[in-house]
Amino acid sequence: MSEQTITPQLRQWIIDQAVAHCKPEDVLKSMTDAGWNEDIAIEAMETTLKQHLADEAEKAKQPPSAPVPDADLTDSPLYLDAGDRTVCVLSAVKHPRAILLGGFLSDEECDGLIEQAKPRMARSLTVENSTGGEEVNDDRTSNGMFFQRGENELVRRIEARIERLFHWPAENGEGVQVLQYRPGAEYKPHYDYFDPAAPGTATILTRGGQRVGTVVMYLNEPDKGGGTTFPDAGLEVYPKRGNALFFSYDKPHPSTKTLHGGAPVVAGEKWIATKWLREREFK
Repeated sequence: MSEQTITPQLRQWIIDQAVAHCKPEDVLKSMTDAGWNEDIAIEAMETTLKQHLADEAEKAKQPPSAPVPDADLTDSPLYLDAGDRTVCVLSAVKHPRAILLGGFLSDEECDGLIEQAKPRMARSLTVENSTGGEEVNDDRTSNGMFFQRGENELVRRIEARIERLFHWPAENGEGVQVLQYRPGAEYKPHYDYFDPAAPGTATILTRGGQRVGTVVMYLNEPDKGGGTTFPDAGLEVYPKRGNALFFSYDKPHPSTKTLHGGAPVVAGEKWIATKWLREREFK
């Protein structure tokens, strides 16, 4: 009996019994009747329920969940109708909520975004949390520019595709940002939502509320490096031209596991386009 292991499945079963208001002595009896050593069963119950109460207390401190954009992956479809083209579902993760889509952009659309962006590129900025403004930050060493929402036919076409796939109004989105990463350039791990505790966040939120989703579109393929990494989830998405990575966050909190970054480009250069989705109409 000393070799019995307290598995995640057992811990979840114990939590389920507690939520169902089963008496501890009845739960213990069920375990010993099933062959569990009594001392191990008691240890499993005590440690599991102690951790569960701590987790619930932490959840109570978190901001409330908000509605978020999402694709309909009921019945695990291989393809999704984006309106003007069909895209392929390459992978999906529940936590963080992340979906990788193949063929989201055509080669011509990738080239078009790059060519239209080139004359307007400048050093990328980040949000300055104390004021709600923008600043140059050593954590982000790319060049970039923003298209206004609906600025031209190509941008409108992409925004309509995002609206259809993720069931989120086009007006609830910021403009498309195009970014260029040369060798060595990176964006260190960060969250896309705005820190509720930062002094400048209240000002930022007046323009459309919190960010609740991100769409990263890969416009070319670096020779090496440049993946999108999620350190808390052990996930890395490689920058394949034409693919798009979507992820959402229902609250501005690390529990969403949406800490992510752009790994350094080792060889070649990387071009991406990013679209951030807000709770309300972005003005």
